[in-house]
Amino acid sequence: MSGIQYLLDTNIVIGALNEQPAAVKLVQKLKIHFSKIAISQISRMELLSFPRLAKEEEKKVHAFLDDCLVILCDEKIEQAAIDLRREHGLKLPDAIIAATAKVNSLELVTLDKKLAKLLT
Repeated sequence: MSGIQYLLDTNIVIGALNEQPAAVKLVQKLKIHFSKIAISQISRMELLSFPRLAKEEEKKVHAFLDDCLVILCDEKIEQAAIDLRREHGLKLPDAIIAATAKVNSLELVTLDKKLAKLLT
């Protein structure tokens, strides 16, 4: 994953796309560029599966997804997610996202303080 430094949590992507101050501030603070980010396959599913996702919002999500790397879940990520969930009681999607960052040696960018603290 040449050049990729960050794995964005779903909440950061939603916040950035909706220009929420906390998400925008964190993205700016880290000087995150699209060429240096990835998301988990789980985040892609979460972003595209909102029940009342408007067509305009869906277009924004697809445009974002076209510009970043989506990391698929493999056996290493699966095992790391199992371990994180057992050890820390995380919800399964959070465990998979955190495991994706951990296995790929990426910094997890999230607004979830518990999740952020877990990987530091």
